[in-house]
Amino acid sequence: MNRKEKLFDQFPSVSTEQWMSKIREDLKGADFDSRLIWRTDEGFEIKPFYRKSDTEDIHYSDAPPGTFPFVRGGKTGDNSWFIRQDIRVTDFEESNGRAMEILMRGIDSVGFVISDPLSVNADNLGILLEGIYTDIVELNFLCSGKAIEILEGLTGISDKRGLSPESVRGAVETDPLGRLMLNGGFCVTPGEGFNYLATLTKLAIPYPNLKTIHLNASNFCDAGAGVTLQLALALSAGNEYLVQLTGRGISAQKAASKMRFSFGIDSDYFAGIAGLRASRLLWSLIQKGYGTAEDEISRMQIHCTTARWNKTIYDPYVNMLRTQTEAMSAILGGTDSLTIGPFDSVFRNPDEFSERIARNQQLILREEAYFDKVADPAAGSYYIENLTSMIAERAWGIFLELEEQGGFLECLKKGLVQKKLEESAAKRRNAISSKEAVLLGTNQYPSANEKITSKPAEQTGRRGFSPVDIIVKPVRLFRGAGEFESIRMAVDSLPAAPVVFLLTVGNPVMRKARARFSSNFFGCAGYTIIDNPGFSTPEEGMAAAEKAGPDIVVICSSDEEYPVIAPVIFNVLKDKAIVVIAGNPACAGELRKHGIENFIYTGISMTEELKRYNDNLGIEMRFEQESYEAEIQL
Repeated sequence: MNRKEKLFDQFPSVSTEQWMSKIREDLKGADFDSRLIWRTDEGFEIKPFYRKSDTEDIHYSDAPPGTFPFVRGGKTGDNSWFIRQDIRVTDFEESNGRAMEILMRGIDSVGFVISDPLSVNADNLGILLEGIYTDIVELNFLCSGKAIEILEGLTGISDKRGLSPESVRGAVETDPLGRLMLNGGFCVTPGEGFNYLATLTKLAIPYPNLKTIHLNASNFCDAGAGVTLQLALALSAGNEYLVQLTGRGISAQKAASKMRFSFGIDSDYFAGIAGLRASRLLWSLIQKGYGTAEDEISRMQIHCTTARWNKTIYDPYVNMLRTQTEAMSAILGGTDSLTIGPFDSVFRNPDEFSERIARNQQLILREEAYFDKVADPAAGSYYIENLTSMIAERAWGIFLELEEQGGFLECLKKGLVQKKLEESAAKRRNAISSKEAVLLGTNQYPSANEKITSKPAEQTGRRGFSPVDIIVKPVRLFRGAGEFESIRMAVDSLPAAPVVFLLTVGNPVMRKARARFSSNFFGCAGYTIIDNPGFSTPEEGMAAAEKAGPDIVVICSSDEEYPVIAPVIFNVLKDKAIVVIAGNPACAGELRKHGIENFIYTGISMTEELKRYNDNLGIEMRFEQESYEAEIQL
């Protein structure tokens, strides 16, 4: 082979039609769209393969990293990001020691969550930052108030140390729109809140790398939004801040330069990557409308945090797997900084082990997997480029809809934002309940050895203020596993769990498959399962069931055999246990005429059914975990 020739030049090109012809041949007459087109929860139709021709109309992908419209990010030499860990500050000296410790373990971005605003003063901030090189560490401050005092304390310390304004990097995190959304009102009037934000922003203008608006879009994610809706709402909120600040004498360029978007990243791996790329693209379009699009300083700065809504209390170590793929999505999508939530953060204060694991997850991706070496590593993937375009187009449509209704603040007042989040959350809940979406260890493959007898406290902090007036309907955050967990904890609190006997009989393949399904179904509620290899006759199975004395008997057989064996088994056992049919056979109507009312099958609402079985067995639902409070500040 000529060394100057490219390897694939040696092979003939294959057209899209040739690929399609081969696929249709392999499908043997089956419909291509129904078999191979993936229709996502957000309404996208994803093809099984993409080719270069599918990217011909995506012109912005030709722009190199660091240039408008910034879809490929602002990093040109590498893909570096800040590894962030938050510290709750109750004792300033103790928190300083904690910060020094984690900075020696690979962290280069610290978030100080100050519990008591009244404790904020120059002396305490000096203690908090003692020995910390504020010119090489990204410093972020979160407090329910006193943002101006924190900013003045931080810049005063930097000036005293002789540091240049450019070297001060981080944020004094404020998000009044987020506070309004979650609480229904401000502790001051809306106008006063935006006046305060404008004052804070003006004070920070001499410090180009210090942000004052931390737009917490991860709350949209944890309230039920998918990637597209989260992006659309974030853009709308961001534009609302620009409107409010430009109306108070701050230029659009300077206002945009003080904003950071914080996105929640969940388990939708490729959409997470594409969503961040689309977010920079659309923010650039908004900036273009203000005349600042070409300025790198107004490029969207992105922080990412792993989502809470998909984390679980049962089988919590699976949360490590979830956060790892989420971190990969965020980094490959070009985030500027990243916080990985410790695997146990949804049910207790994280300990040293869980915090160390969360740190090391990022360190491994940077130091061992070299995720920081290539800028925009997803570029050129025909699939990612198309998914970026689809997300951008759909999110832009929602954004324009909100703008036509008066913008984010007005849509909050009208309830349009809440409606969209509630509709999306309902879809997510239904998908989890029907097992269309899998939460491992919760609605699929539960661990039978776990027992939780009391409700763990949601570890999200308290907001600690009362709104002056409730002017909008508050948005509630939730975790998808909440309903399953409340069902199972009710069972775990009993002296002994209900017993489910699997009466497997007939067709060996079907009885085994349906026994596996039934075991998983009732196991998700913490019931004790008695499985059986198979009985030669219904009579043998009934005798074994009577001897075991279960609360529930599940008949596991084939659809063809149910009309004959199910009525016989039901008549013998109906007064001794709840009799259930595994499956949804065509003869279900006839079986109901015999008095059989209980059927479990794929696609049924597991949570509704398990609640019903708990109720029939007299198990009181003691715990509710449908929503939690988020920490948000002015």
